[in-house]
Amino acid sequence: MSSRMAGSLLLRHAGTRLFTAGAVSPAAAARPALLAGADGGVPAVMMRLMSTSSSSPAAAAAKADSQAKDEAAKAAKDGGDKKAVVINSYWGIEQNNKLMREDGTEWKWTCFRPWETYTADTSIDLTRHHEPKTMLDKIAYWTVKSLRFPTDVFFQRRYGCRAMMLETVAAVPGMVGGMLLHLRSLRRFEQSGGWIRALLEEAENERMHLMTFMEVAKPRWYERALVITVQGVFFNAYFLGYLLSPKFAHRVVGYLEEEAIHSYTEYLKDLETGKIENVPAPAIAIDYWRLPANATLKDVVTVVRADEAHHRDVNHFASDIHCQGMQLKESPAPIGYH
Repeated sequence: MSSRMAGSLLLRHAGTRLFTAGAVSPAAAARPALLAGADGGVPAVMMRLMSTSSSSPAAAAAKADSQAKDEAAKAAKDGGDKKAVVINSYWGIEQNNKLMREDGTEWKWTCFRPWETYTADTSIDLTRHHEPKTMLDKIAYWTVKSLRFPTDVFFQRRYGCRAMMLETVAAVPGMVGGMLLHLRSLRRFEQSGGWIRALLEEAENERMHLMTFMEVAKPRWYERALVITVQGVFFNAYFLGYLLSPKFAHRVVGYLEEEAIHSYTEYLKDLETGKIENVPAPAIAIDYWRLPANATLKDVVTVVRADEAHHRDVNHFASDIHCQGMQLKESPAPIGYH
């Protein structure tokens, strides 16, 4: 007997028993129901199984589609006021979206945290100036002075836009210096004396100045284009300058900060005389510098000017270290000085 004939006989004698016993309960198998008009008496349970198996993928797809529509409708209903999305991370990273202020109110900023805020030291001496003596200092000084002329011509007394442009440039040196010191530390297997962190803190502080003035002065399209151009040129120029002479690069930044102090002092004069409206301080500035709730733009400019004075001191100090033939790592960095 061939294998094909043996399979046919086995299926003929055991097929019905296999379908009924394996798919239904014993009580249901005891009373099989035949389809009316069927010659062979096909058990109804077989048709039920066939119908169920053939329709299950379509039913599952329809159910999934219905659930997706229900979830989308619920999200649209609840998303009017709530924009935050909690992402369940497979990697175990927890998102703490419930940070609180000291007064118990919810913290709304994600770009900085409550422990990163501070009260600016406005008692710092704003008149301190490094007198250029060496040839390198004089080149740095007059380089900065030459950059001020086109700035005065372009912005004149629009100090809000001027401050915005100034901060897009002022946030570059700390990042470049910190990056190059970081690479040096890795390359030479040596510590940096805290200067990597100090310079990156300076860059972040300057960036927060920009985020604040973005709320005060809305840049026009050509000002945005100017920012892109100036930042691209200045980044590459400062990068090369820092590679060639860190003491020259830090001296340039020190003089840039002196010019920033002068610009913010003129800004304050226009605020005090009423030439510029002393509007309420942006919310981001109130939280970042821990200003009172009724703080104004004048208060913001005052603390920003104090920050620039601290950056002036740090960069002139760094340049002095190099001028004495030392490396920055040999002198502890003024971390958190601003």
